[in-house]
Amino acid sequence: MPKQVIVHSSIESVEIIDTPIPTPKDHEIVIKVIVSGTNPKDWKYPLWKGWSHNSGDDIAGIVHSVGKDVYEFKPGDRVAAAHEFGTENGSFAEYSVALDWVTFHIPHNVSFEEAATIPSAAFTAALALYSDMDVSPPYLSKEQEGSGEKTPIILYGVTTAVGAFAAKLARLSGLHPIIGVAGRAASFARDLSDYVVDYRAGEDSIVSAIEDILAKEGLDRKVRYGFDCVNEQGSLETTLRLIDTNGGQICTVLPPSLFSRTKENFKWPEGVKGTNTACPQVQTTLKDFGYIWARLFSRLLADGRLTAHPYEVIPGGLNGILIGLQKLRNGEASALKYVYRIEETGKVAAPKISEANAATKSSQDTKPVKDFPFPVKDEVSSSS
Repeated sequence: MPKQVIVHSSIESVEIIDTPIPTPKDHEIVIKVIVSGTNPKDWKYPLWKGWSHNSGDDIAGIVHSVGKDVYEFKPGDRVAAAHEFGTENGSFAEYSVALDWVTFHIPHNVSFEEAATIPSAAFTAALALYSDMDVSPPYLSKEQEGSGEKTPIILYGVTTAVGAFAAKLARLSGLHPIIGVAGRAASFARDLSDYVVDYRAGEDSIVSAIEDILAKEGLDRKVRYGFDCVNEQGSLETTLRLIDTNGGQICTVLPPSLFSRTKENFKWPEGVKGTNTACPQVQTTLKDFGYIWARLFSRLLADGRLTAHPYEVIPGGLNGILIGLQKLRNGEASALKYVYRIEETGKVAAPKISEANAATKSSQDTKPVKDFPFPVKDEVSSSS
Protein backbone atom coordinates (compact mmCIF):
# COMPACT_ATOMS: atom_id res chain seq x y z
CA MET A 1 0.00 0.00 0.00
CA PRO A 2 1.26 3.57 -0.71
CA LYS A 3 2.94 5.46 2.11
CA GLN A 4 2.79 8.96 3.53
CA VAL A 5 4.66 10.78 6.28
CA ILE A 6 2.98 12.23 9.36
CA VAL A 7 5.18 14.95 10.84
CA HIS A 8 4.87 14.95 14.62
CA SER A 9 4.40 18.27 16.32
CA SER A 10 7.67 17.94 18.22
CA ILE A 11 9.67 17.91 14.94
CA GLU A 12 11.73 15.17 16.57
CA SER A 13 10.09 12.25 14.79
CA VAL A 14 7.83 11.30 11.92
CA GLU A 15 5.61 8.31 11.25
CA ILE A 16 5.39 6.61 7.87
CA ILE A 17 1.94 5.11 7.49
CA ASP A 18 0.01 3.14 4.86
CA THR A 19 -2.52 5.26 2.97
CA PRO A 20 -4.83 4.21 0.12
CA ILE A 21 -4.51 6.12 -3.14
CA PRO A 22 -6.95 9.06 -2.79
CA THR A 23 -10.01 9.34 -5.00
CA PRO A 24 -10.21 12.79 -6.61
CA LYS A 25 -13.23 14.99 -6.07
CA ASP A 26 -14.61 17.46 -8.63
CA HIS A 27 -11.67 19.82 -9.21
CA GLU A 28 -9.00 17.65 -7.62
CA ILE A 29 -6.02 15.94 -9.21
CA VAL A 30 -4.34 12.91 -7.66
CA ILE A 31 -0.63 13.11 -8.38
CA LYS A 32 1.95 10.34 -8.07
CA VAL A 33 4.66 12.33 -6.31
CA ILE A 34 8.08 12.05 -7.94
CA VAL A 35 9.69 14.87 -5.94
CA SER A 36 8.38 16.77 -2.93
CA GLY A 37 9.69 20.17 -1.96
CA THR A 38 9.81 21.70 1.49
CA ASN A 39 9.09 25.10 2.98
CA PRO A 40 9.76 26.59 6.43
CA LYS A 41 6.05 26.32 7.22
CA ASP A 42 6.32 22.54 6.88
CA TRP A 43 8.02 22.39 10.28
CA LYS A 44 6.66 25.57 11.80
CA TYR A 45 3.00 24.75 11.47
CA PRO A 46 3.11 21.28 13.11
CA LEU A 47 5.28 22.65 15.91
CA TRP A 48 3.50 25.92 16.54
CA LYS A 49 -0.02 24.57 16.18
CA GLY A 50 0.70 21.24 17.91
CA TRP A 51 -0.79 19.42 14.94
CA SER A 52 0.79 16.21 13.68
CA HIS A 53 0.01 15.85 9.97
CA ASN A 54 1.44 15.50 6.47
CA SER A 55 2.60 19.11 6.18
CA GLY A 56 4.19 19.02 2.71
CA ASP A 57 2.65 21.29 0.07
CA ASP A 58 5.04 21.42 -2.92
CA ILE A 59 4.33 18.63 -5.41
CA ALA A 60 6.09 17.59 -8.63
CA GLY A 61 4.97 14.38 -10.26
CA ILE A 62 2.71 12.60 -12.73
CA VAL A 63 -1.08 12.81 -12.86
CA HIS A 64 -2.62 9.56 -11.62
CA SER A 65 -6.32 10.47 -11.83
CA VAL A 66 -8.55 13.53 -12.08
CA GLY A 67 -11.94 14.64 -10.78
CA LYS A 68 -14.98 14.97 -13.03
CA ASP A 69 -14.57 18.73 -13.51
CA VAL A 70 -10.88 18.64 -14.49
CA TYR A 71 -10.35 19.15 -18.22
CA GLU A 72 -6.83 20.55 -18.62
CA PHE A 73 -4.97 17.56 -17.19
CA LYS A 74 -4.99 13.84 -17.84
CA PRO A 75 -3.24 10.78 -16.40
CA GLY A 76 0.41 10.71 -17.40
CA ASP A 77 0.90 14.49 -17.50
CA ARG A 78 4.00 15.91 -15.82
CA VAL A 79 2.76 18.51 -13.35
CA ALA A 80 3.67 20.63 -10.35
CA ALA A 81 1.17 21.95 -7.84
CA ALA A 82 0.60 23.58 -4.49
CA HIS A 83 -1.26 21.16 -2.22
CA GLU A 84 -4.17 22.81 -0.44
CA PHE A 85 -2.84 24.07 2.86
CA GLY A 86 -4.08 22.32 5.98
CA THR A 87 -5.85 19.46 4.21
CA GLU A 88 -5.12 15.73 3.99
CA ASN A 89 -2.89 14.07 1.40
CA GLY A 90 0.05 16.47 1.46
CA SER A 91 3.18 16.13 -0.66
CA PHE A 92 5.16 14.01 1.83
CA ALA A 93 3.64 10.92 0.26
CA GLU A 94 3.66 8.61 -2.71
CA TYR A 95 0.33 10.10 -3.83
CA SER A 96 -0.85 13.62 -3.13
CA VAL A 97 -3.87 15.75 -4.03
CA ALA A 98 -4.03 19.23 -5.53
CA LEU A 99 -6.72 21.51 -6.91
CA ASP A 100 -6.62 21.85 -10.69
CA TRP A 101 -6.39 25.64 -10.80
CA VAL A 102 -3.14 25.69 -8.80
CA THR A 103 -1.60 22.87 -10.85
CA PHE A 104 0.60 23.52 -13.88
CA HIS A 105 2.28 21.50 -16.58
CA ILE A 106 6.04 21.01 -16.19
CA PRO A 107 7.83 21.92 -19.46
CA HIS A 108 10.16 19.27 -20.87
CA ASN A 109 13.19 21.46 -20.09
CA VAL A 110 12.39 21.51 -16.33
CA SER A 111 13.19 18.57 -14.05
CA PHE A 112 10.91 17.28 -11.31
CA GLU A 113 13.50 18.45 -8.76
CA GLU A 114 13.41 21.96 -10.17
CA ALA A 115 9.62 21.97 -10.39
CA ALA A 116 9.29 21.01 -6.73
CA THR A 117 10.99 24.27 -5.70
CA ILE A 118 8.40 26.45 -7.38
CA PRO A 119 4.72 26.28 -6.32
CA SER A 120 4.37 27.76 -2.82
CA ALA A 121 7.23 30.24 -3.09
CA ALA A 122 6.36 31.46 -6.58
CA PHE A 123 2.66 31.84 -5.79
CA THR A 124 3.57 33.83 -2.66
CA ALA A 125 5.89 36.11 -4.62
CA ALA A 126 3.28 36.67 -7.32
CA LEU A 127 0.60 37.43 -4.73
CA ALA A 128 2.80 39.99 -3.01
CA LEU A 129 3.69 41.85 -6.19
CA TYR A 130 0.52 41.61 -8.24
CA SER A 131 -2.32 41.25 -5.74
CA ASP A 132 -1.19 42.84 -2.49
CA MET A 133 0.86 45.56 -4.20
CA ASP A 134 0.00 47.23 -7.49
CA VAL A 135 3.01 46.15 -9.55
CA SER A 136 2.08 45.69 -13.20
CA PRO A 137 2.39 42.01 -14.24
CA PRO A 138 4.86 41.04 -16.98
CA TYR A 139 2.15 40.63 -19.61
CA LEU A 140 1.02 44.25 -19.10
CA SER A 141 4.30 45.96 -18.20
CA LYS A 142 5.98 48.41 -20.49
CA GLU A 143 9.72 47.91 -20.76
CA GLN A 144 11.43 50.45 -18.52
CA GLU A 145 15.01 49.65 -19.41
CA GLY A 146 16.44 52.37 -21.61
CA SER A 147 13.44 54.63 -21.03
CA GLY A 148 15.02 56.45 -18.12
CA GLU A 149 12.08 55.53 -15.87
CA LYS A 150 13.03 53.79 -12.63
CA THR A 151 10.87 52.04 -10.07
CA PRO A 152 12.94 50.53 -7.26
CA ILE A 153 11.96 47.69 -4.96
CA ILE A 154 13.59 46.49 -1.74
CA LEU A 155 13.57 42.73 -1.15
CA TYR A 156 14.68 41.88 2.37
CA GLY A 157 15.71 38.23 2.21
CA VAL A 158 16.21 38.17 -1.55
CA THR A 159 17.90 34.74 -1.47
CA THR A 160 15.00 33.00 0.25
CA ALA A 161 12.86 31.08 -2.22
CA VAL A 162 10.06 33.66 -1.95
CA GLY A 163 12.52 36.54 -2.25
CA ALA A 164 14.28 35.00 -5.24
CA PHE A 165 11.03 34.46 -7.14
CA ALA A 166 9.96 37.99 -6.24
CA ALA A 167 13.21 39.32 -7.70
CA LYS A 168 12.78 37.32 -10.91
CA LEU A 169 9.18 38.43 -11.35
CA ALA A 170 9.98 42.05 -10.46
CA ARG A 171 12.64 42.08 -13.17
CA LEU A 172 10.15 40.70 -15.69
CA SER A 173 7.83 43.56 -14.71
CA GLY A 174 10.53 46.11 -15.40
CA LEU A 175 11.22 47.18 -11.81
CA HIS A 176 14.67 48.72 -11.39
CA PRO A 177 16.81 48.92 -9.38
CA ILE A 178 16.15 45.73 -7.46
CA ILE A 179 17.82 46.15 -4.07
CA GLY A 180 18.35 42.86 -2.29
CA VAL A 181 19.17 42.47 1.38
CA ALA A 182 21.02 39.22 2.04
CA GLY A 183 23.76 37.58 4.09
CA ARG A 184 25.66 34.36 3.47
CA ALA A 185 24.51 33.82 -0.11
CA ALA A 186 25.89 37.08 -1.50
CA SER A 187 26.85 35.58 -4.86
CA PHE A 188 23.32 34.31 -5.50
CA ALA A 189 21.92 37.63 -4.29
CA ARG A 190 24.00 39.46 -6.91
CA ASP A 191 22.53 37.24 -9.61
CA LEU A 192 19.06 38.32 -8.55
CA SER A 193 19.58 41.99 -7.68
CA ASP A 194 21.01 45.16 -9.09
CA TYR A 195 22.44 45.98 -5.68
CA VAL A 196 23.05 43.82 -2.60
CA VAL A 197 23.20 45.05 0.98
CA ASP A 198 24.47 42.80 3.79
CA TYR A 199 21.95 42.60 6.63
CA ARG A 200 24.73 41.62 9.03
CA ALA A 201 25.98 45.22 9.01
CA GLY A 202 23.02 46.25 11.19
CA GLU A 203 19.90 48.33 10.72
CA ASP A 204 21.46 51.79 10.45
CA SER A 205 24.08 50.57 8.00
CA ILE A 206 21.44 48.86 5.85
CA VAL A 207 19.34 52.02 5.70
CA SER A 208 22.36 54.20 4.94
CA ALA A 209 23.60 51.87 2.22
CA ILE A 210 20.21 51.76 0.50
CA GLU A 211 19.83 55.54 0.73
CA ASP A 212 23.23 55.84 -0.98
CA ILE A 213 22.10 53.45 -3.72
CA LEU A 214 18.94 55.44 -4.30
CA ALA A 215 20.93 58.67 -4.46
CA LYS A 216 23.35 57.11 -6.94
CA GLU A 217 20.39 56.15 -9.11
CA GLY A 218 19.02 59.69 -8.92
CA LEU A 219 16.00 58.58 -6.90
CA ASP A 220 14.26 59.77 -3.76
CA ARG A 221 15.42 58.32 -0.45
CA LYS A 222 12.12 56.48 -0.04
CA VAL A 223 10.75 53.70 -2.23
CA ARG A 224 7.25 52.72 -3.23
CA TYR A 225 7.67 48.95 -2.93
CA GLY A 226 9.17 46.71 -0.26
CA PHE A 227 8.83 43.01 0.50
CA ASP A 228 10.08 41.51 3.77
CA CYS A 229 10.62 37.82 3.04
CA VAL A 230 12.45 37.13 6.32
CA ASN A 231 10.25 38.50 9.10
CA GLU A 232 12.69 38.35 11.97
CA GLN A 233 15.29 40.36 13.90
CA GLY A 234 14.00 43.79 12.92
CA SER A 235 13.72 43.13 9.18
CA LEU A 236 10.32 44.81 8.98
CA GLU A 237 11.30 47.87 10.98
CA THR A 238 14.43 48.29 8.86
CA THR A 239 12.50 48.06 5.60
CA LEU A 240 9.78 50.42 6.81
CA ARG A 241 12.36 53.17 7.34
CA LEU A 242 12.78 53.21 3.56
CA ILE A 243 9.12 53.03 2.47
CA ASP A 244 7.42 56.16 1.18
CA THR A 245 4.79 57.31 3.68
CA ASN A 246 2.82 58.87 0.84
CA GLY A 247 1.40 55.72 -0.71
CA GLY A 248 4.26 53.28 -0.24
CA GLN A 249 3.46 49.58 -0.06
CA ILE A 250 5.06 46.69 1.80
CA CYS A 251 4.33 42.98 2.16
CA THR A 252 5.40 40.40 4.71
CA VAL A 253 5.20 36.61 4.72
CA LEU A 254 3.99 36.50 8.32
CA PRO A 255 1.59 38.75 10.23
CA PRO A 256 3.59 41.54 11.94
CA SER A 257 1.70 40.77 15.16
CA LEU A 258 3.78 37.59 15.36
CA PHE A 259 7.30 38.82 14.60
CA SER A 260 7.55 42.62 14.77
CA ARG A 261 9.30 44.24 17.69
CA THR A 262 6.00 45.40 19.15
CA LYS A 263 4.05 42.20 18.27
CA GLU A 264 0.31 42.64 18.84
CA ASN A 265 0.77 46.41 19.34
CA PHE A 266 2.23 46.85 15.86
CA LYS A 267 0.66 49.47 13.60
CA TRP A 268 1.55 50.31 10.03
CA PRO A 269 2.85 53.86 9.59
CA GLU A 270 0.27 56.34 8.38
CA GLY A 271 0.32 56.57 4.59
CA VAL A 272 1.77 53.08 4.10
CA LYS A 273 -0.23 50.11 2.88
CA GLY A 274 0.99 46.96 4.60
CA THR A 275 -0.16 43.43 3.81
CA ASN A 276 0.58 39.97 5.14
CA THR A 277 0.82 37.92 1.94
CA ALA A 278 -0.75 34.49 2.46
CA CYS A 279 -0.26 31.78 -0.16
CA PRO A 280 -3.46 29.83 0.73
CA GLN A 281 -5.47 32.65 -0.86
CA VAL A 282 -4.83 31.16 -4.32
CA GLN A 283 -6.87 28.16 -3.19
CA THR A 284 -9.66 30.10 -1.47
CA THR A 285 -10.44 33.76 -2.11
CA LEU A 286 -8.19 34.36 -5.15
CA LYS A 287 -8.84 31.28 -7.26
CA ASP A 288 -8.73 33.15 -10.57
CA PHE A 289 -5.39 34.67 -9.63
CA GLY A 290 -4.06 31.19 -8.85
CA TYR A 291 -5.38 29.86 -12.15
CA ILE A 292 -3.80 32.61 -14.23
CA TRP A 293 -0.42 32.41 -12.54
CA ALA A 294 -0.24 28.63 -12.59
CA ARG A 295 -0.61 28.74 -16.37
CA LEU A 296 1.84 31.61 -16.66
CA PHE A 297 4.45 29.72 -14.64
CA SER A 298 4.43 26.99 -17.29
CA ARG A 299 4.92 29.51 -20.08
CA LEU A 300 7.67 31.44 -18.31
CA LEU A 301 9.51 28.23 -17.42
CA ALA A 302 9.21 26.85 -20.94
CA ASP A 303 10.88 29.83 -22.59
CA GLY A 304 13.42 30.42 -19.83
CA ARG A 305 12.12 33.73 -18.53
CA LEU A 306 11.60 32.08 -15.14
CA THR A 307 13.95 29.58 -13.55
CA ALA A 308 13.64 27.31 -10.53
CA HIS A 309 15.28 27.85 -7.16
CA PRO A 310 18.56 26.09 -6.30
CA TYR A 311 17.95 22.83 -4.45
CA GLU A 312 19.58 20.05 -2.48
CA VAL A 313 18.26 16.49 -2.56
CA ILE A 314 17.92 14.92 0.87
CA PRO A 315 18.53 11.18 0.32
CA GLY A 316 16.11 8.48 1.42
CA GLY A 317 12.82 9.70 0.01
CA LEU A 318 10.14 9.70 2.71
CA ASN A 319 12.73 8.48 5.20
CA GLY A 320 14.63 11.74 4.73
CA ILE A 321 11.72 14.08 5.46
CA LEU A 322 12.64 14.61 9.11
CA ILE A 323 16.26 15.42 8.22
CA GLY A 324 15.21 18.19 5.87
CA LEU A 325 12.70 19.68 8.27
CA GLN A 326 15.22 19.74 11.10
CA LYS A 327 17.82 21.34 8.83
CA LEU A 328 15.28 24.02 7.97
CA ARG A 329 14.41 24.48 11.63
CA ASN A 330 18.08 24.84 12.52
CA GLY A 331 18.68 27.50 9.88
CA GLU A 332 21.04 25.39 7.76
CA ALA A 333 19.41 26.17 4.41
CA SER A 334 21.00 29.08 2.58
CA ALA A 335 19.69 30.05 -0.85
CA LEU A 336 18.35 26.57 -1.55
CA LYS A 337 15.32 24.31 -1.18
CA TYR A 338 15.42 20.83 0.27
CA VAL A 339 13.68 18.29 -1.97
CA TYR A 340 13.01 14.54 -1.72
CA ARG A 341 12.90 11.93 -4.48
CA ILE A 342 10.03 9.77 -3.27
CA GLU A 343 11.14 6.69 -5.20
CA GLU A 344 14.25 6.53 -3.00
CA THR A 345 12.10 5.47 -0.04
CA GLY A 346 13.38 2.08 1.06
CA LYS A 347 16.07 2.08 -1.65
CA VAL A 348 18.49 4.80 -0.56
CA ALA A 349 19.59 5.23 3.04
CA ALA A 350 18.60 8.49 4.65
CA PRO A 351 21.23 10.45 6.60
CA LYS A 352 21.38 9.71 10.28
CA ILE A 353 20.10 12.30 12.70
CA SER A 354 22.92 13.37 14.93
CA GLU A 355 22.24 14.03 18.59
CA ALA A 356 23.50 17.56 18.13
CA ASN A 357 21.07 18.16 15.28
CA ALA A 358 18.13 16.65 17.15
CA ALA A 359 18.87 18.76 20.20
CA THR A 360 19.25 22.05 18.33
CA LYS A 361 16.19 24.26 18.41
CA SER A 362 15.36 27.44 16.60
CA SER A 363 14.77 30.45 18.78
CA GLN A 364 11.33 30.61 17.14
CA ASP A 365 10.22 27.28 18.64
CA THR A 366 8.41 28.90 21.52
CA LYS A 367 6.84 31.78 19.63
CA PRO A 368 3.18 32.33 20.48
CA VAL A 369 1.89 31.81 16.95
CA LYS A 370 -1.52 30.29 17.48
CA ASP A 371 -2.87 32.20 14.46
CA PHE A 372 -0.06 31.33 12.04
CA PRO A 373 -0.31 31.75 9.05
CA PHE A 374 -3.68 33.41 9.32
CA PRO A 375 -5.28 35.91 9.38
CA VAL A 376 -4.99 35.84 5.63
CA LYS A 377 -4.78 39.61 5.67
CA ASP A 378 -3.08 41.61 8.38
CA GLU A 379 -3.55 44.97 6.83
CA VAL A 380 -3.88 48.57 7.92
CA SER A 381 -3.67 51.43 5.49
CA SER A 382 -3.92 55.16 5.66
CA SER A 383 -7.52 54.96 4.53
CA SER A 384 -8.67 52.71 7.38
